[in-house]
Amino acid sequence: MHRSNENSPRIRLEKVSRIFGKNSTKALRQLEAGIGKQQVQQDTGVVVGVHDVSLDIHAGEIFVIMGLSGSGKSTLLRLINRLLEPNSGRVFIDGEDVTAMGAGQLRSLRRRKFGMVFQSFALLPHRTVLGNVAFGLEIQGVSKSEREARAMQVIETVGLSGYEQKHAFELSGGMQQRVGLARALAADPEILLMDEAFSALDPLIRSQLQDDLLEIQDKLGKTIVFVSHDLDEAIKIGTRIAILRDGRLVQVGTPQEILANPADDYVSAFVEGADRTRVLTAAQIMQPLRVAANPKDSARAVLRKMERSGFGGLLVVDNARHLSGYVRLADISVQRDNNQLDPNSFIPLPTGTPDMTLADVIQRINAEGSPLVILDSRQRVTGVVDKSTVLAVLAQGEAQIADSEPALASDLSSSEPSPG
Repeated sequence: MHRSNENSPRIRLEKVSRIFGKNSTKALRQLEAGIGKQQVQQDTGVVVGVHDVSLDIHAGEIFVIMGLSGSGKSTLLRLINRLLEPNSGRVFIDGEDVTAMGAGQLRSLRRRKFGMVFQSFALLPHRTVLGNVAFGLEIQGVSKSEREARAMQVIETVGLSGYEQKHAFELSGGMQQRVGLARALAADPEILLMDEAFSALDPLIRSQLQDDLLEIQDKLGKTIVFVSHDLDEAIKIGTRIAILRDGRLVQVGTPQEILANPADDYVSAFVEGADRTRVLTAAQIMQPLRVAANPKDSARAVLRKMERSGFGGLLVVDNARHLSGYVRLADISVQRDNNQLDPNSFIPLPTGTPDMTLADVIQRINAEGSPLVILDSRQRVTGVVDKSTVLAVLAQGEAQIADSEPALASDLSSSEPSPG
């Protein structure tokens, strides 16, 4: 069976289990009866890898699998391309049942669909960067000229241009992992499986590689399944996150969903130390546009709007919801008899996008002033974030903010803006 439409998942796991040991059948019966992992392992002598995991992974997303050591993260990753055989359940790739494939079909699928990057760089020491990156293509029988051309393309993609004739021992750890990533990308796989790929690196290099991965993903749009034990890493790169505990799937969701609505106490404890300023976005914290002046309004009309709203200034927004600026009460008062606002009195304001993180919002407000006007992709005003909103979010937390009245009753705070 092949994928029937674009909305079908690229990867689907249906009730997949993997038990290591001879008494797997007995262990599965006990697990299905609700007996805990530790007790099952003690009774049967097996090791429970994963049990009864069902999930969908969609094309183009970075899907992060998380959990503590021994939770089954790497086992689950290897079940996707059948490096490990499931004891029960099925795995589908683009609608094809991987668990029903013979050895030849499976080899072909892996060549066509998958690339892998591991924590260990596993580079060939006697080969150059170019030779390492082209190695997989060489095994596939690709001609030397073609494989080197393709290798050079991905070497440039991962930022290693100029190092193609260097050997592994001449490279830093971060550069060696870039070579590993380039080697996986050289065959142009649709799905990239990455197992703790950055965990052996120091924090600075790790952060740089996370940024590189996001940039590469923007260019190439691969489907990436990424195993990590680092919550901040998962939040930074993950489109969605799956959290495992004792081989079972506990929760799947976006970083925002998991932080806002943890499934249980385990997930709550797991995400407790997360940096929420890197997760919350302007779209989640902004206040809606409720009162605004129009560039064609008379001065008296704007004064009435200010009087009714109780604010000492208003955003100026045209009929297409495009931002013209900000007007203050003092400036409008001197225009009292004007039939239309004087554009020279419009004060420019800093703008941002709905997907800006709270950390970026804070930085912009500190540098350029408040309020920060949020514009959509068509440059229309969708909301406003000011200092009081940010402080409320930081003090109360996302769940409380979502359930409370907005800190702003209109499109801006009562405080005067301070454009940078």
